[in-house]
Amino acid sequence: MALALLILRLVVGLTMVAHGTQKLFGWFGGHGLKGTGGFLEQLGFVPGRRNALFAGLAEFTGGLLLALGLVTPLAAMLIVSVMFVAVATVHVKHGYFNHNQGYEYNLTIVAAAVSLAMIGAGPVSLDAALGIRDAGAVWGLAALVAGLLGGAVQLAGRKFPPQQKA
Repeated sequence: MALALLILRLVVGLTMVAHGTQKLFGWFGGHGLKGTGGFLEQLGFVPGRRNALFAGLAEFTGGLLLALGLVTPLAAMLIVSVMFVAVATVHVKHGYFNHNQGYEYNLTIVAAAVSLAMIGAGPVSLDAALGIRDAGAVWGLAALVAGLLGGAVQLAGRKFPPQQKA
């Protein structure tokens, strides 16, 4: 069980770290803050660069915390928040399947992060080494709800230019 939790944390966590570095630094084929910021402005997240920074930091930090197994519910909350915004703004209109740019991938990441918050990071984690015992159904559900609320706040702050009349 310890090895399984470690593998799951490392794969999901480091995947999120990589996505964060795409936004923050343009690594792994990403567009960096400038390119990601331009895209986010098209989605109504103004100023785009600042929102790209926040999204990148949420992915990077949430992923790093998850990979390390440190304050796992906080990691899950950050991941849920950024994935919820991505689903609501980009993926839901494409349906479920990832090959059509749907939300399948995002939902899988959220399920893994919330499940880890419920189960706990396992014995091979910083949570275990530091004696942090913040796992269980309540912690997982709290991470889910807080992540959804955080994402909803981001979505509520979107600004679109006024429609021009033709």
